[in-house]
Amino acid sequence: MKTALITSDTYKNHNTGDGHPEKIDRVTAVIDNFKKLDNKNLIWKKPSKFEKSILIKTHSSEYIDHVDRSYPQNGFNFLDGDTVVSPGSKEATMDAVGSIITAIDGVEEKEFKNAFCAVRPPGHHAEKEKAMGFCIYNNVAVGANYLIEKYGYKKIAIIDFDVHHGNGTQDIFFNNEKVLYISTHQFPYYPGSGSEKEIGKFNNILNIPLEAGTSAREYLNAYELVLKKLKEFKPEFLLFSAGFDAHIDDPLAQLKLNAEDYYTITKRTLEISKSFCRGNVVSILEGGYDLKALQDSTQRHVDALIEFN
Repeated sequence: MKTALITSDTYKNHNTGDGHPEKIDRVTAVIDNFKKLDNKNLIWKKPSKFEKSILIKTHSSEYIDHVDRSYPQNGFNFLDGDTVVSPGSKEATMDAVGSIITAIDGVEEKEFKNAFCAVRPPGHHAEKEKAMGFCIYNNVAVGANYLIEKYGYKKIAIIDFDVHHGNGTQDIFFNNEKVLYISTHQFPYYPGSGSEKEIGKFNNILNIPLEAGTSAREYLNAYELVLKKLKEFKPEFLLFSAGFDAHIDDPLAQLKLNAEDYYTITKRTLEISKSFCRGNVVSILEGGYDLKALQDSTQRHVDALIEFN
């Protein structure tokens, strides 16, 4: 079976303004690279529409209404200091959520073996009732709740290797024993959360804070803690919050991974989880702000998804 690449042109409508790091070019660079590679093991799909009730499992109806009212007729509006919306942001935001729903349905229906969603805006900073850090809806959290509600899963793992801590995902699942949230991130750093002491009500949160300047070797050694926790929890479905801003060339942080390390991280995770996940894996794009690094890293991440049997 093949790997799905799920994306939509509507990401181009989410205009964040000149000089904003979370820009249209991010996804364009990723998509253009995959088109050029023309890998026959990839199935290209567009996100489908979904019922609003799916969002309400993750975000409050008051917050959803607030976001709906915030999209401007023209110009820009700010949901927080650095989370910008423009007239076309609604379509992009809904398609970002729709992509992970489409990916999950496709894996469940055995249409493809796993999936990578190349979307924006990202999601992992968005809390239940709060936009934050370029994120409007928490795409990966909506996906996890969808797996619980529609498919009855009782053990889902979210692995977040974005360089920033996914405070929103942690916030949403802090008291949920069905979801294990694991984050590797630079610390102390934006958004300020993610200490080792934050473990969740059911010991279902594992934060692995890393100092600025952490080398690839040090990171991969620390990643063994991720694999150990996965083996203990034995998730039935695995979601990646796939940010690529821990790359050495990324302008927003100071970790020192390269594209090949993302292949290694993905491959190790898939191998260790094979016995209990049965290959049920969906990944969704979070951060990554150097375009060449983002192209190379997403390519190697998807290479590992394609190779996995």
